[in-house]
Amino acid sequence: MPELPEVETVRRGLAPAMEGARLDRLELRRPDLRFPLPVGLCTAIEGRTVTAIGRRAKYLTMHFDNGAVLISHLGMSGSYRIADEDGDTLPGAFRHARSKAEAHDHLVFHLTGPDGTRRAITYNDPRRFGFVDLDRVETLADNRYLRELGLEPTGNALDGDHLALLLAGRIAPLKAALLDQRLIAGLGNIYVCEALWRARLSPRRRAGTLVTRAGRPSARCTALADAIRAVIAEAIAAGGSSLRDYSHTDGSLGYFQHSFAVYGREGEPCRHDECGGTIRRFVQSGRSTFHCPACQR
Repeated sequence: MPELPEVETVRRGLAPAMEGARLDRLELRRPDLRFPLPVGLCTAIEGRTVTAIGRRAKYLTMHFDNGAVLISHLGMSGSYRIADEDGDTLPGAFRHARSKAEAHDHLVFHLTGPDGTRRAITYNDPRRFGFVDLDRVETLADNRYLRELGLEPTGNALDGDHLALLLAGRIAPLKAALLDQRLIAGLGNIYVCEALWRARLSPRRRAGTLVTRAGRPSARCTALADAIRAVIAEAIAAGGSSLRDYSHTDGSLGYFQHSFAVYGREGEPCRHDECGGTIRRFVQSGRSTFHCPACQR
């Protein structure tokens, strides 16, 4: 499943090609993806200008000049492909190669840019776990997919005080709490493992133990908030650096150019100075968890 940095990288790849362009035609090659396509989708956005390509957690949002908003989730295998006079490009790549097979092309956005350049942006999804929804800007916050999402782990909003409010009284394992999208939106398995390693916190620790009896953040809580923000910011920056512009995407996602400190490194030495531990893997809530039992407490 793509994580926030992947989706942000795709957003940055799509924005130069779509923002300011008119959607001449939306080609629907099937009536459904994971769910049926919204009724009246083409009528709502054809002939309208794309004003912004946004992101909320792991969802892309395409805003149009009539107030319509198309919400897109990539699922497990979804990707967007841009075609113009320079040929096809992928705005970002995933850990596993994305399909370009036309049999899996399900939606095609036919666009004309402000300079008259025509482009076709194709949504391809072999497994069809992705989906789209239609809403309006004035009701977007109450959308069924977005309304319960928590705080974004970007910028400075997620600090020790805010994290303490989210974790206070929770007996769930720390990793499970961080993956709860109602608390922090967009965090996924890989970056939670990385952030916990940076903060030297066990994924098994009870989440509420990072909060004092007075409800204040402990030093460990503040360190974790800092680690989450840092690892997400670095991953987004790496993804952005691989997107010089939409037509020169280098085919690799910066997120995976990162040298992960813990994820996928089972049996290797811990990279914390003077630790001497070995990275271990165990299954937690059906997902692989990587950690160093020697220094993560």
